[in-house]
Amino acid sequence: MRRILFTLIFIAPFFSKAQQILPEKERASVIDEILEYRFNTLLPVLMDKSDIDMWIVISREYNEDPVLRTMLPATWLNARRRTILLFYRNKKANTIEKLAVARYNVGKSITSAWDKEKEPDQWKRLIQLIQERNPEKIGLNFSKDHNIADGLNKTDYDAFFQNLPKAMHKKVVSAEQLAVRWIETRTDREMVIYNQLVSITHDIIKEAFSEKVITPGVTTTTEVEWWFRQKVTDLGLATWFHPTVDVQRTSTELVGHLYSFSGRPDDMVIMPGDLVHCDFGITYLRLNTDCQELAYVLRPNEKKAPDFLIKGLKEGNRVQDFLTKNMIQGRTGNEILAESLAEAKAAGLRPAIYTHPLGSYGHSAGTTIGMWDAQGGVMKDDGENYPLNPNTVYAIELNTTITVPEWKRDIRIMLEEAGFYGKNGFRYVNGRQTDLLLIPRLKNHVTN
Repeated sequence: MRRILFTLIFIAPFFSKAQQILPEKERASVIDEILEYRFNTLLPVLMDKSDIDMWIVISREYNEDPVLRTMLPATWLNARRRTILLFYRNKKANTIEKLAVARYNVGKSITSAWDKEKEPDQWKRLIQLIQERNPEKIGLNFSKDHNIADGLNKTDYDAFFQNLPKAMHKKVVSAEQLAVRWIETRTDREMVIYNQLVSITHDIIKEAFSEKVITPGVTTTTEVEWWFRQKVTDLGLATWFHPTVDVQRTSTELVGHLYSFSGRPDDMVIMPGDLVHCDFGITYLRLNTDCQELAYVLRPNEKKAPDFLIKGLKEGNRVQDFLTKNMIQGRTGNEILAESLAEAKAAGLRPAIYTHPLGSYGHSAGTTIGMWDAQGGVMKDDGENYPLNPNTVYAIELNTTITVPEWKRDIRIMLEEAGFYGKNGFRYVNGRQTDLLLIPRLKNHVTN
């Protein structure tokens, strides 16, 4: 009891400032409850909209289909041997069957439908189940346009068609629309959780960009990056990409967008007067965040950031506004991109927009609104014609370039926040940055 009490006292300060992070057992319960709801309530709707009455998802252990990874119960960290899931939707009877052509039940929701003693051949048992139900369309996860919907490997693809009667081959279609909708669509409960995830992310960034972590003239960008990683680990969370931290200052030139991903100098010492930028996200309860925020390192006697940086952040917020007001159901990512860029440029801004779906994966499936190297629109292989759907989450990722006469150079205001598009339009999941974080925080009781 004393040990438990000590633990609660020790972790209470974090809980008082951020959302409580659940123990592993409670996380598993939440994951499985949400998954059961998605199978029983969401999946039938998505299958009807996609006009597919049978969906077959096939994976082998350690080579999982990205869709299947989102369907496994919390206690299954991987597929087992070859795992085949079969979903059959009888729209007339308003039923959905969830079967596993596997030796085990797959969690509480998916029932094993293969007795190896009665039928030793797994593929033959799958074909029996298909023939018994005689579906109109059989969806498989192969896709040219959506990588996450292309998880069926060639070996299993070939084996499936070798065993399926030729008369049924014409029934097989790509399940790409159904797979993308499954990956991108969020339930009401998931959105409550998402708010907590983004709140935790904001709190970690706020701590990183403070005197608790950064000592100007001493701390390097690389040290802050590893602080992020360690903080995430200490909290029992995970991150889906290595965080990055960089600075812009008077003595450097504006670099290309590739700088954020590759070629940044390591161990840059953070100095007074720097504009510090991070790109950081966490993974928790099978959802992901992706945030970019900015901080300013105060010079001696400064009490706020320079006006040109305050104005620059506001211009970044204006680009966000142009983008999010153009997020309208049914529009493609290229249409949203073109309209938003045109309006922002007409307002005198110098924008770049590269917003991506966010959810089950960090770079998830759904409507892609530009890429940093495709400001004229993305190509077909990147989901060019995929429309914006409701109940979906996006990393509102973009920047605007501003000229800073005081620094005799251009700088880039880079921002990224999680946003939700629902039946009432767009909203930020947990707000957005509208003020620069200051390093160190002001001590109002100390003056000259």
